[in-house]
Amino acid sequence: MMEQISMLDDRGKSAPLASRLRPETLDEYVGQKHLVGKGKILRQLIESDNISSMIFWGPPGVGKTTLARIIAKQTKADFVEMSAVTSGVKEVKEIMNNAEQARIMGIRTLLFTDEIHRFNKAQQDAFLPYVEKGSIILVGATTENPSFELNSALLSRCKVFILKALEESDLMEMLHRAITDTKGFGDMNIAITDEQLSIIARFANGDARTALNTLEMAVLNGKVNADASVTVDDETLAQCMNRRSLLYDKSGEEHYNLISALHKSMRNSDPDAAVYWTQRMLYGGEDPLYIARRLVRFASEDIGMADSGALQVAVSVYQACHFLGMPECDVHLTHAAVYLSMAPKSNAVYKACEECKRDIKEMPAEPVPLQIRNAPTKLMKDLDYGKGYIYAHDTEEKLSKMKCLPDTLADKSYYRPGEQGREKAVKERLERIMEWKKS
Repeated sequence: MMEQISMLDDRGKSAPLASRLRPETLDEYVGQKHLVGKGKILRQLIESDNISSMIFWGPPGVGKTTLARIIAKQTKADFVEMSAVTSGVKEVKEIMNNAEQARIMGIRTLLFTDEIHRFNKAQQDAFLPYVEKGSIILVGATTENPSFELNSALLSRCKVFILKALEESDLMEMLHRAITDTKGFGDMNIAITDEQLSIIARFANGDARTALNTLEMAVLNGKVNADASVTVDDETLAQCMNRRSLLYDKSGEEHYNLISALHKSMRNSDPDAAVYWTQRMLYGGEDPLYIARRLVRFASEDIGMADSGALQVAVSVYQACHFLGMPECDVHLTHAAVYLSMAPKSNAVYKACEECKRDIKEMPAEPVPLQIRNAPTKLMKDLDYGKGYIYAHDTEEKLSKMKCLPDTLADKSYYRPGEQGREKAVKERLERIMEWKKS
């Protein structure tokens, strides 16, 4: 059992480390040098107090909220903070009305909205007239692609700044500060190596909050020595990092980014990348059946007749995932991802499907030719249903020259096989069939 240090003292140290170390100035701010480095545009806007409505878009723990609070300290506008998780249309309108009254008195209002992507269309619409009039300067933070999640009218009135995941060097700088700054553990004697800090930085995967929380857990559960110093050993650190933090939102943009990466890696016949993206999704908590369904789709869309066995493998793996679930089915998904990556590729079936759908959508709905209609009643036979039908099995070639497409599409070709894998033999056979029908 690890001995835990009490941080409850009269210096406010009971607050989480990440809160105690939250930067208050741009000089203390870590990362995002492309935005707030010396001479960069966002820094100039902040320092000149020339802020307009903007959206901060980036993954969790990269400093979106911190940057908004730094702006609030440096701007001459009133600062109002709200969260899309807890606020409704009523709260939004109340804030907007107060901001409008302040504008009439010559006072600007800077409204910081965390998780702005969670506002629905009606709530977002409530912002629009006040942003247009300048009653508020809207600063929104989102982890989701704003082009998907924000109304186009609101988005067009905001400048989007992209915040990147923190580099390992950024996190190391922040962790060193946590150890030396009196707002962190600077007034304690903490024995932790640079190698251990580097492990924490790598584990955090670009997320400052994760890095600081991990460090805090390691220190609070460290070994307390006789001189009141604290030693963080490797075993303690390992227990604090039993699962790495990976950015993955099963309903958000990263969900589609990762499945796209898997699909394109397999299409590019790159089994190593396919294995990596499969495991990334599984590790992030993705439903294995979702991945299996996408593999089934890939087998026909990108392989098709070049190797029809690919579809059998993909369907079998779906069934295996259904039977076993996680974690056992990870190897089956890997099996399928590797097989599909290495299979010969053809999108001829997919192209035939899409081209045919376009014709059905754009052209008149043609009647079924009489010769291939069913004629179960005498009336239908009298109306020539089935007249001229040739049963292919009755012919020596097992073929006939009977037309099966509507007249307006009589010469249409949808399926045009390639020459990869087994589809080359299919192409040769189709060419012989077409030549025979023309003869």
